[in-house]
Amino acid sequence: MAEMRLVVAGAGGRMGRTLVKAIADSKDFALAGALEDARSPLIGWDAGQLAGLPENGIKLSGDAAAPLAKADGIIDFTAPSATVAFAALAAKGGKVHIIGTTGLAAADEVRIKDAAKSAVIVKSGNMSLGVNLLAALARRVAKTLDDSFDIEILEMHHNRKVDAPSGTALMLGRAAAEGRGIDLDQHSVKSRDGHTGAREPGDIGFASLRGGSVVGEHSVIFAGPAERIELVHKAEDRMIFARGALHAALWARGQKPGLYSMTDVLGLSNF
Repeated sequence: MAEMRLVVAGAGGRMGRTLVKAIADSKDFALAGALEDARSPLIGWDAGQLAGLPENGIKLSGDAAAPLAKADGIIDFTAPSATVAFAALAAKGGKVHIIGTTGLAAADEVRIKDAAKSAVIVKSGNMSLGVNLLAALARRVAKTLDDSFDIEILEMHHNRKVDAPSGTALMLGRAAAEGRGIDLDQHSVKSRDGHTGAREPGDIGFASLRGGSVVGEHSVIFAGPAERIELVHKAEDRMIFARGALHAALWARGQKPGLYSMTDVLGLSNF
């Protein structure tokens, strides 16, 4: 099969540069375009040079339509407003859209779901293969244990992350809620301060830490009477997210239009 031609959105950022490098290191992909906000001072820079590679002749552009028209898909770890716009473009051309963007609002989710009627969209709060296995484990453990085991999710990221709890923490929370058969929105506690009273049975708590250059650390804690189970994942390099996104892109290439998750990609739906 021919190389899959991919456009990288946010190619001037840390994750975008990592994706450009991951594509260059793989025989299954070719870089078809590199996008950045039209106001960015990086417009016109060579994508390879920014990624610490030899120049590849692909300049960062603020125009998504032209490169995407000649590509098989787009990988997108950007911002909600940009992601929604890319989803519409992917739908227009029947392209693959891999979404690693976090902080999406309910209205954004609706528009992405609508775009998936014509595009093959894989969306995940975390593209790491290990994190998605962690989510499957969290779902299974939550289903196995009763609510005498309190569920708490702890995450830490670098000091430049702008959303909290992280998309990954929320993904893990949703997995645990599914295991318990409850609605996360009705049972999540995302902040505690002052005299809060006793913990409500069945709640799923979140705690967010920010500092330094931490790529990402997540723990799902099941705290029961006189015992505790902790499921932990620590990311050491952004390349794990890039590899997971490329794995998802190859899988998506052969799928019908629809909205998928990494659970679908990894075959973990019935785990």
